[in-house]
Amino acid sequence: GSPFKFAQHGASGQWMSDILPHTAKIADDICVVKSMHTEAINHDPACTFVMTGSEVPGKPSLGSWLSYGLGSESQNLPAFAVFTPTVRKPSQALFTRMWTSGFLPSKFDGVKLRSSGDPVLYVKNPPGVVPGDRRAMLNALGKLNQKTFERFGDPETQTRIAQYEMAFRMQTSVPDLIDISQETQETLDLYGTKGGDGSFAANCLLARRLIEVGVRCVSVTFSDFDTHSANFVRMRQMLPIVDFGLHALVTDLEERGMLDDVSIVIWGEFGRTPKINAKGGRDHWPRVGPAMLAGGGMKTGQVIGSTDRQAGSATSRPVTY
Repeated sequence: GSPFKFAQHGASGQWMSDILPHTAKIADDICVVKSMHTEAINHDPACTFVMTGSEVPGKPSLGSWLSYGLGSESQNLPAFAVFTPTVRKPSQALFTRMWTSGFLPSKFDGVKLRSSGDPVLYVKNPPGVVPGDRRAMLNALGKLNQKTFERFGDPETQTRIAQYEMAFRMQTSVPDLIDISQETQETLDLYGTKGGDGSFAANCLLARRLIEVGVRCVSVTFSDFDTHSANFVRMRQMLPIVDFGLHALVTDLEERGMLDDVSIVIWGEFGRTPKINAKGGRDHWPRVGPAMLAGGGMKTGQVIGSTDRQAGSATSRPVTY
C-alpha cells in the first residue's frame, strides 16, 4: 500500500494524496486521466514521442505544429517558447530536437528561454553597439540574404531573414517580459518567487506572462522524476514543487479570466512500475500512467479511465500518450 494518505477533495470528490495539498484546492478545475499508455520504455524515445508524436527523431514538436497551424498573435515574440527549470539532477532525456520544427520551416522552432540571467543568450547588444548599429547590420545582411534567395530559391534563406528580424525585436520585448517586478506582491506570493531562480513555479509565472501577450504555446519541463531508488523519499521532495507551481498557474489564470482560453496539459513520458524494486524505487512502466488537464473549456472535475488494483494496466478507456 501507499505510505501517503489519500482523501477526496472538491465537489467532484477527486482523490488526492497528502503531498498534493495545493492541487487538492483546485480539484474541481482539473481532469485526471488514469489510463495513459505508451510503447516507449526508455527516456529518449518516450520523451521524443510525448513531444513530437513519434519515437523517431526528426518530426515536428507539438508547439511547432500549433504555431504552424495557428500562427502567432505577437509580432515581437516567437509563437512557441520552452523553459527548462533548474533541477537537482537532470535525469530525463530532454534535447533541443524535442522542441524543434522537424521537417517544417525552422521559423516554427521552439525558442528556449532561460529563467535566470539573460532570457536568451546574446539577446543584448555587446558594449559599444547601439540599436542603430544593429539595425544597419541587419539591413545589409538582409540584402545579402535576399540575393542568395534570388539565386538559389532556398526557402530556408527567407526563414533566416525572418528570424534575424524576430531576434532584433526580441532584444526589446523579451527582457521586459521576463522582468516580473511589474507583478503585484499578491501574484509573487502566489507563485512563491521573486523571479530569476529557475524554479518550476517561477517558470509557470513566466509562461502565464508569455501566453498573456500572445505566445501560442509554452512548454515548461521538469526532469527529476526518474525514481529508480528511494521513490517515496524523492516523491516527498519533488511532488511539492510541481504541486505548488500547478496550483499557482491554474489559480492565476482563473482569477484573470484566462483559464477557459488556455489549455494546460501535465504528463510524464511514461508511468512507473506498480511494484517497488530492491532499491526502494520504481522503474519505467509504459503500460499505464497518469495525466492531468485543465482549462481550455474542457469538462473538469472528472476522472477518465481506470486501472486494476495494482495500477499495472488500464481496465477502461485506455488513452495513448
